[in-house]
Amino acid sequence: METHEVLQKVKTGELSVEQAEQFFRREPFEEMGYAKIDTHRKLRSGFAEVIFCSGKSDEHLLHIFGKIYEEEGEVMGTRASAEQAKLVQEHYREAEYDPVSRIIKIEKKKKEHTGCIAVCTAGTADIPVAEEAAQTAEYFGSHVERIYDVGVSGIHRLLANLEEVQRANCIVAVAGMEGALASVVGGLVDKPVIAVPTSVGYGANLHGLSALLTMINSCANGIAVVNIDNGYGAGYIATQINRLGVKNEE
Repeated sequence: METHEVLQKVKTGELSVEQAEQFFRREPFEEMGYAKIDTHRKLRSGFAEVIFCSGKSDEHLLHIFGKIYEEEGEVMGTRASAEQAKLVQEHYREAEYDPVSRIIKIEKKKKEHTGCIAVCTAGTADIPVAEEAAQTAEYFGSHVERIYDVGVSGIHRLLANLEEVQRANCIVAVAGMEGALASVVGGLVDKPVIAVPTSVGYGANLHGLSALLTMINSCANGIAVVNIDNGYGAGYIATQINRLGVKNEE
């Protein structure tokens, strides 16, 4: 249960004051021996803990997935392999897996998606990272517009979608190769741009390093850069910015 839910139940008489006290006296994390589940993260930051699946043992992944689901009523894991997804789905049939973004999740059915985040890619090879960003933002309650394959080699494609891009509270620009998309977008909008370099490209791309350096050295203003292929980080920050935009609109 969330703090607001506990207080509402005390108000309606579904929970006693003593039961509510017991809830608030819990440790701010749950000790599992090999892991400490941060049960108060949503209370502190507004975002529940998300699982980074890569590298986790099957047993640990299952237990952590189940514990967060039990606590939050929903759960999301990033960078899950097909084998890990199959394992989780054998225990939780309601779990959904997207092999493109490699996100596995159980999501609350009724969820309001507010504001607007535009997620743009330079090419279709950047879509897996973009989908990680887009689906992260959607999981956290943001409305996302996907504007894919609008890289600088055919800049008219971006300009044809400019109104949609400019309408967003925040733009995520995902690009490999030389990573120029973020600079172009940054010069066309009055909203923050989160640049995501991807490891897409030929040899001198250096697995995303050239795109990262281009984005860091951009002459356009209002651009922040996350790590190579870090779609999750971009989606998280974009949601924070979008929430501020929604508050201002209210």
